[in-house]
Amino acid sequence: MLAAAYSESMRLAIHAGCESIAFPAISTGAYGYPLEEAAAIALAAVRHSLSSESSIKRVLFVLFADDAMQAFEKALTDLH
Repeated sequence: MLAAAYSESMRLAIHAGCESIAFPAISTGAYGYPLEEAAAIALAAVRHSLSSESSIKRVLFVLFADDAMQAFEKALTDLH
């Protein structure tokens, strides 16, 4: 479900012709989804959405804590 949330958001943004989109670390706050797993899912879903033709030129992840930033940085490194 988490991957679907990112994918559907990307699909809608692309359909609307958006050039940028920003995401929080969805489900990692009140829902308690593990940060490391959420980061990997988020980045993989966004990357997959960008693999097809897209109007999106910038994707931002708005992260409010150091542990979230570290999890997303690690997930990004692991993607390469």
